[in-house]
Amino acid sequence: MSDAAALPGQPRGLVTSGPATARAVNVLAPNASAMTLDGTNTWLVSEPGSDLAVVIDPGPLDEAHLRAVVATAERAGKRVALTLLTHGHPDHAEGAGRFAELTGTKVRALDPALRLGDEGLAAGDVIRTGGLELRVVPTPGHTSDSLCFHLPADRAVLTGDTILGRGTTVVAHPDGRLGDYLDSLRRLRSLTVDDGVHTVLPGHGPVLDDAQGAVEYYLAHRAHRLAQVETAVENGFTTPEAVVAQVYADVDRSLWPAAQWSVEAQLEYLQDHGLIPGGPE
Repeated sequence: MSDAAALPGQPRGLVTSGPATARAVNVLAPNASAMTLDGTNTWLVSEPGSDLAVVIDPGPLDEAHLRAVVATAERAGKRVALTLLTHGHPDHAEGAGRFAELTGTKVRALDPALRLGDEGLAAGDVIRTGGLELRVVPTPGHTSDSLCFHLPADRAVLTGDTILGRGTTVVAHPDGRLGDYLDSLRRLRSLTVDDGVHTVLPGHGPVLDDAQGAVEYYLAHRAHRLAQVETAVENGFTTPEAVVAQVYADVDRSLWPAAQWSVEAQLEYLQDHGLIPGGPE
């Protein structure tokens, strides 16, 4: 068994429902898969002593899971006052409408199509509920509407799919763009350097106790993959399918369709920067 402290980001190990920081509790959704890892982490966040809570990413449309989130809050003597979304992928957001019915809450998201209520989310927004403070951090790249939430009191950041607790994430081209994603990773690195963030509360996988190490690993991984893709093109593998077969040969084939999204994003990035043929004239 690997020593977790030696792995990127220092993952805590098993993914379970329960407290992760003084203010954040995970309720793990039963939707494990190759893409969702152990399942979606639905985060219940609240200030100690407050009777109000915020839920981030209710998860899939699974009635038992949504009711488990409500029950977790009620056992702690709290009422869910607000629902937030990191992005619109179904494993994070499909259950939001039903969850809003169960809790009577509004749903705030960057994408207007995902909102329930008049208020959205934007860069620089500060959400205050029951003494809790969450700061909205724009992190496009995985998708164009991806956001993270900085929880200053716990020196933590809730990352959705921008940083996972295990492995690396997909740049979901064409909606996701690699240049945006690299900028978002650098923005998160600034949180670790300038704001003292040390804990990653991801949308999938275990909590990471070395946020800066995780971000640096992601940046290095992306640079390595870009170099591999560039080399593959130079060797005559020019279609996304051919590049995937070369660059992701060691990856489970069931993940190749998702890997192709990332390859398409990488090819676009290399073309836009004039590193391979096919970019803007």
